[in-house]
Amino acid sequence: MAAARFNELTLNSVVAETADAVILSFDIPAELRDEYAFTPGQYLTLRDTIDGQDVRRSYSICSPLGSDTLSVGVKRIDGGVFSSHAMALNAGKSLQVMTPQGRFLAPIGGEHDYLLLAAGSGITPMVSIARSVLENEPNSTVTLCYANRSTESVMFRTAFDDLKDQYLTRFMLTHVMDQEIQDIELFNGRLDGEKLDTMATRGLITPKAYDAIYICGPQPMIEGASVALESMGVDKDKIKFELFTPNGGTPIASANASQVDPNADALKISVTVDGSTRSFPLRPGEKTVEAAAKAGVEFPYSCDNGMCATCRCKVVRGDVEMVQNFSLEPWEMEAGFVLACQVQPKSDDVLLDFDAL
Repeated sequence: MAAARFNELTLNSVVAETADAVILSFDIPAELRDEYAFTPGQYLTLRDTIDGQDVRRSYSICSPLGSDTLSVGVKRIDGGVFSSHAMALNAGKSLQVMTPQGRFLAPIGGEHDYLLLAAGSGITPMVSIARSVLENEPNSTVTLCYANRSTESVMFRTAFDDLKDQYLTRFMLTHVMDQEIQDIELFNGRLDGEKLDTMATRGLITPKAYDAIYICGPQPMIEGASVALESMGVDKDKIKFELFTPNGGTPIASANASQVDPNADALKISVTVDGSTRSFPLRPGEKTVEAAAKAGVEFPYSCDNGMCATCRCKVVRGDVEMVQNFSLEPWEMEAGFVLACQVQPKSDDVLLDFDAL
């Protein structure tokens, strides 16, 4: 399996979705169509040089299957370097775009009954999932509960209204607002565990009946919803979510790693990507991504915080530990897989294989 790679893609359009969100759409050259084939729920990592710094961020694909362009939704966040940069982009601009990645997958084909729970910009992958399911599975249904602060902050409002009109009996949509009063009291407040329990009690959702439940939003919302759903008897395997940022919305730096000791001996790290192996020195406490960059060594990564699994690889030689891990399953770690961005070597001459399945 080839490692994820960047290609230069050109923006076909930049469309304002709300006052603080845009939709970036890319043309995909015919020779790259296969590389950018995706499963609804996956994300793209965008990369650009901003104020002289190499910056990359991951954004979920909002295009449905069969779209002529590949689109992502970007919402501005306070202090967000890339999201602020995205607001000023124009059609014709080229960016480095990684091939689709992610495990928040909704494979298309067959017959399904899905529940989608989203808050804020967590709605982006749900657009792709909902449209792809409704357009390609004629006997499937989708129920979406979407939380926002107010009507003005609702992303893809027109797109979802169109889906409601087109699929009257197969698409159910509920808006929950926490800073805008709606006529029905149940739809005011946060989309938390208590809200889901009440919605289930009143028959608006039937948690145990769904083939899968997809959750995307802030960490507290994901955790609260997951606990509530499991307490209602939902099989844990049916609950799907992906975490890009922890509580508070700010990625955790590798704060648990010891401070870099400039006098400590550097250890040798080698990485195999697409059959080619290169090495670089890594001092105890130093971040792998930064050490590799200084040595001119490239390997796939996106969040650099142990959340997205883009840098998943296998330890072929040597001994390592991870600073933090939000994405690998226990079976993967038992099989020797690690997140390269979080690796701290415990022995010299470590080999990480990105080509391993």
